[in-house]
Amino acid sequence: MARTIQTAGTGLPDGVEALLDQAAAVCLARAVRLTEIRRLVLGLVLAADRPLGAYDLLEQIRTTRGRPVAPPTVYRALDFLMEQGLIHKIERLSAFAGCRHMLESGHACHGHVHAAQFLICSRCGCVTELDDPHILKALLEVTRARGFSVRQTTIEAEGLCATCA
Repeated sequence: MARTIQTAGTGLPDGVEALLDQAAAVCLARAVRLTEIRRLVLGLVLAADRPLGAYDLLEQIRTTRGRPVAPPTVYRALDFLMEQGLIHKIERLSAFAGCRHMLESGHACHGHVHAAQFLICSRCGCVTELDDPHILKALLEVTRARGFSVRQTTIEAEGLCATCA
């Protein structure tokens, strides 16, 4: 279960409400809706100190709203958030992490190859997202040389974070 630092009145960690407002602006610019449930799911993902699985989200939503929500509703929200580039799926963990660099910088991830690279600590579960254009450039050069067209890339490296090392 993710740890959260409560902010007065919102129940969200410091800065998450601003990220949600940025996400709403991104959705508005793309003429798509950040519905209440999508915003709630995104807020929980952004507030977590590590990636959350769908069942973690279901439990947190039940706790937050005081009533359960159907699993397909959460899966649809997750699909939407991934399509918009607002979250990433960490395949290794079958969990979801917010795309903070896009929301904090305003760098749109929708509709282009996004250089998602993740460092996953095998001891504490901490995940750090990198946005290193050199890694993407190297990958694109190698794949183009082989006639392969990359649509999306996610690189996951597992090891120990600085704290655990």
